[in-house]
Amino acid sequence: MFLLFMAAVINFLDRSSLSVANLTIRQDLGLNATEIGMLLSAFSLAYGLAQLPCGPLLDRKGPRIMLGLGMFIWSVFQASAGLIHTFSQFILVRIGLGIGEAPMNPCGVKVINDWFNIKDRGLPMGIFNAASTIGLAISPPILAMMMLTIGWRGMFITIGLMGIVLSIGWYVLYRNKTSFSLSQEEQIYLSAGSVSARAEPMSFREWRGLFKNRTMWGMMLGFSGINYTAWLYLAWLPGYLQSTYHLNLTNTGLFSSIPFLFGAAGMLSNGFVTDYLVRRGMAPLKSRKLCIVAGMLLSAAFTSVVARADTTGSAVVLIGMALFCIHFAGTSCWGLIHVGVTSRMTASVGSIQNFASFVFASFAPVVTGWIVDTTHSFNLALTICSCVTLLGALSYIFIVRDPITDSSR
Repeated sequence: MFLLFMAAVINFLDRSSLSVANLTIRQDLGLNATEIGMLLSAFSLAYGLAQLPCGPLLDRKGPRIMLGLGMFIWSVFQASAGLIHTFSQFILVRIGLGIGEAPMNPCGVKVINDWFNIKDRGLPMGIFNAASTIGLAISPPILAMMMLTIGWRGMFITIGLMGIVLSIGWYVLYRNKTSFSLSQEEQIYLSAGSVSARAEPMSFREWRGLFKNRTMWGMMLGFSGINYTAWLYLAWLPGYLQSTYHLNLTNTGLFSSIPFLFGAAGMLSNGFVTDYLVRRGMAPLKSRKLCIVAGMLLSAAFTSVVARADTTGSAVVLIGMALFCIHFAGTSCWGLIHVGVTSRMTASVGSIQNFASFVFASFAPVVTGWIVDTTHSFNLALTICSCVTLLGALSYIFIVRDPITDSSR
């Protein structure tokens, strides 16, 4: 869990770097908001498409190789971003970064699924997901300070090198579950209460069959509502505060970190809430769906009124509450895989869910950039975001009904 936590923190330091350096890079390279949106979308689209092979590869090779190799690849491309000079070079670097980061979340889900009983997975999942928003929370002031000290190019190179070191540490220290000879007591603990499953990896026919499953489509559509909201704020929050409230780089870094702390609190609190509901007798599947729908509806409500804020402080609080609620819901979306999917399919289901959501969410940065260039305002982009979140909640209500098991069709 410690290694996963650190990997997720560095992962989101990498993702935040372009957002924090948004205006500086636009000035240095002569880019407009739409082009910055294209750079942000290139990452998320490559990340989403790379999810499809991640699941089957992860089921066969395990998290040790997949996360170690993925972290090394994304860190090399992150460091390379400090050496680019043209828009086309930057696009290629962002695509490589997205491909390298693709195994991160499916690996985290599989590690927790492999080493924790179903009744004990809520808190580890909350810790793992909270690491991402903690990374987002600490990144604006840290990255802003690095930019002021060593420039935006030095910032990219430094955090890329950090990831390379951690990737080596993960490969050296982590071991897949299949590498151990577990006692009968340990095997009983890990399997008790889980959806029954055969031991062998999924076949291509079974993997393809997931796309015919009603619950799988509900999770794909619903999680798209989660990721659209999360990615819009990740991509444009520093730029929004800087352009709307005329903040300097230092203040932008400080104010941008606060909403992501709200998001981290939402993830951690979800772990406690879902474990509490299950121990009080609520079915694991029902507890996750309740948290997902409630969080998404509240997040849509807060996002819808962000544009009405008349001070920086009130805007930060409203955005913070939107992120608290969306990440509270998003943690249960990943938890839903633990309790509603047979264990041999968790990596594949997680990667397909992530694939759909990031392909859809890749529209958020470029659409927002185009709206800003066209209307000189973020208002319409925030309204669209609120509507997408609402539609995602409806997907979980009406489409996600049954677990995904070996016998599902």
